[in-house]
Order: sequence, then C-alpha cells, then structure tokens
Amino acid sequence: MTNNKHLHDNFEVNFSLKGITSILIGVYFFILSYSYKYILDGFLIDGHTLEMLSLQSIEIIFISLAFIFVLFSSFALLFSAKRIAKSFKTLLWNGKTKVAFLKYLLLITIIFAVLITLMSVGLIDLITPSFLMMYALFLLIFKTKTHKKILFLIGLSLLLGVYCFVIPSYWYSSFTILAIAHVTYGVVER
Repeated sequence: MTNNKHLHDNFEVNFSLKGITSILIGVYFFILSYSYKYILDGFLIDGHTLEMLSLQSIEIIFISLAFIFVLFSSFALLFSAKRIAKSFKTLLWNGKTKVAFLKYLLLITIIFAVLITLMSVGLIDLITPSFLMMYALFLLIFKTKTHKKILFLIGLSLLLGVYCFVIPSYWYSSFTILAIAHVTYGVVER
C-alpha cells in the first residue's frame, strides 16, 4: 500500500490535464476567444454599443477576461486534482505539489507580465503568437513522462504561434483550434 501511495504522491498525477479538465479548459478557451472577437467586432462596427468604449476600457476588459480564464482553468485543475487525490486516499497538498503550485503561479505571472508589457508598448500583433509560444512552453514544463500525448497540444500551440507571427489576423482561428484540440485531448485521454 505504501508503494501505491508513493506513486500517487506527486504533482503529475494529482494535477493532470486529462478528461473533463482538458474539456473544460478547451471550453474556456473557446469562450475567451469568442468574447475577444465579439468585443473587437463591436468596437469596430458603427452604431454598436461597444463602439463607445475607450481603448483603455477594452484593454481592462481583455485583461479581466484573461484573468477569469486563468482562474477558471486553475479551479478545473484543482477540483480534478482533489477528486484524484481523494480516490487514491492521498493528500492533495504535499511538498511536491506545493513547489509545483508555486512554479505554476510564477509561470502564470510571467506570462501575464510579458503579455501586458507587449500590450503597453503597442506590439498588439505579437500578443497572440507570444501567448501561444509561452503556453506551449508552459505545457512542456508541466508535461509528465507518462502523458506523452500532450506533446500534440504543445506542437499545435507552437505551430499556431508561428502562423500568428506570419498572419496576425489568424488569432481567432488559432484560439478556436486550440480549444477544439483541448476538448479532443480531454475526450481521448480519460
């Protein structure tokens, strides 16, 4: 029993991007991309109610939406980890998971800082490709040896990031494709 407990006493098993967690994150990606597209289209269309918003207001809305996305995705990971830890009768918060959680917070903070810096200096076309590249790096850092199929999401995110560097208007399609890939990964990896 001790050996079995030791196998499940780590971050990789407790916080995995499988099943319903990946599906929820994919749905959150889709909602985020649709919200961004709706707000931008509303801002650019004459006579739309969102036309009256200032650029600063739209930036604040976008940052808030990104924060809500990260918060909901983190909750999906947390509740899934709690369920897994309960099924294996292990503690959710141990030394390894606390260190990995701090690493998770640090990486999320770095991603937000880079994206906000790009936005503040006016490099709007580089926000989506930079996010996709950093997201691929984020997934690579938290990839486990047992879940090698996540390399598909990493490769797709890198490829979409390159496409967005070349064609900046491809951002909405990239988010939608990544959302569909997350949902598919969640269905395949249970």
